[in-house]
Amino acid sequence: MDCDIALVGGGLSAGLIALALAARRPEVRIRLIESGDRFGGNHTWSSFASDLSPEGAQLAAPLIAHRWPENSVRFPAYARHFAAAYQSATSERLHAALVAALPPEARMLGTPVAALAPGRVVLADQRVVTAGAVIDARGPKTSPHLELGFQKFVGREVELEAPHGLRGPIIMDATVDQLDGYRFVYVLPFSPTSVLIEDTYYADGPALDRERIVGRIEAYARRQGWRIARVLREEDGVLPIAIAGDIAAHLAQYPPGVTPVGMAAALFHPLTGYSFPDAVRLALHVAALPNLDGRSVDEAVRAFATARWEERRFYRMLNKMLFRAAAPEQRWRVLQRFYGLDAKLVERFYASHSTVLDKVRILTGRPPVPFFRAVSVVMRG
Repeated sequence: MDCDIALVGGGLSAGLIALALAARRPEVRIRLIESGDRFGGNHTWSSFASDLSPEGAQLAAPLIAHRWPENSVRFPAYARHFAAAYQSATSERLHAALVAALPPEARMLGTPVAALAPGRVVLADQRVVTAGAVIDARGPKTSPHLELGFQKFVGREVELEAPHGLRGPIIMDATVDQLDGYRFVYVLPFSPTSVLIEDTYYADGPALDRERIVGRIEAYARRQGWRIARVLREEDGVLPIAIAGDIAAHLAQYPPGVTPVGMAAALFHPLTGYSFPDAVRLALHVAALPNLDGRSVDEAVRAFATARWEERRFYRMLNKMLFRAAAPEQRWRVLQRFYGLDAKLVERFYASHSTVLDKVRILTGRPPVPFFRAVSVVMRG
């Protein structure tokens, strides 16, 4: 065989698996195959520090470009600060970490792939890479087995003419006009004068009008009193929000021996869409497997993804209420109520570690959506 594990797609999940194996199982021969000229694409991945275990934080450390000791949210009824550490990883850091950790023969950049099969990767030029295990990390594909909403965004990293004055990220600013579902602006201050502004929508459809949304970003900056000196970078995305589905049927779209990971395996927080914590957890899980042959890796990853899906029924139920019971222009009320709850409850929610008492607290009190409509939506299916 050419390698023990072939990772196809050089994004977050495959990159973290490669880094975990390089650090913990250096004897394992890896091929990280990416069609582009850099690993990681053009992304910013964020998480709360409490989302990661100490072991996960150690693995993720080289990727973290920015850290803040606090964050805030803004809604029509209130603004609130949270004394919870927040952090962002970047594509640039992921690429640099992989170049430093992997030998040249393991890094296959600029290498499009034509087909995957158990034990083999057929490249676009018809060369074949043989491998003990084949991992498909090329991103999600349309699935008839998952019911999804969408979190879509356009972001601009800009340099301002004067300091912005922010002490930490604004996780959600929902004081903006509510358009195309639940709309909020997400702000990451990278330096005293540079900031990433993302205009984000929890919407029923994936359509993204970039030009119009860029105009809204510029208008938001003006309302904050910020004058943009120049645009440093742009990114956009359409992330899935899980509402319901059959995870076994979804994973069965990938033949046994071709292992889906990352967003393709529905490894993301069903409501927030955050994928970074799950990618770190999966990488550690794979690196700890006693056997790394194709069958063992495939069965272990599918079991991991299935277990995470089953554990998160509660979050998908909340998504049903958000997307099916709340009128699109009223969805912000659900989030406004949630972010008014206990700060530690919010942290546990982001980490997918909500306790039974947390769930009771989230569901009790005055409902932010019509009660009988919510019950009908939840019971359906």
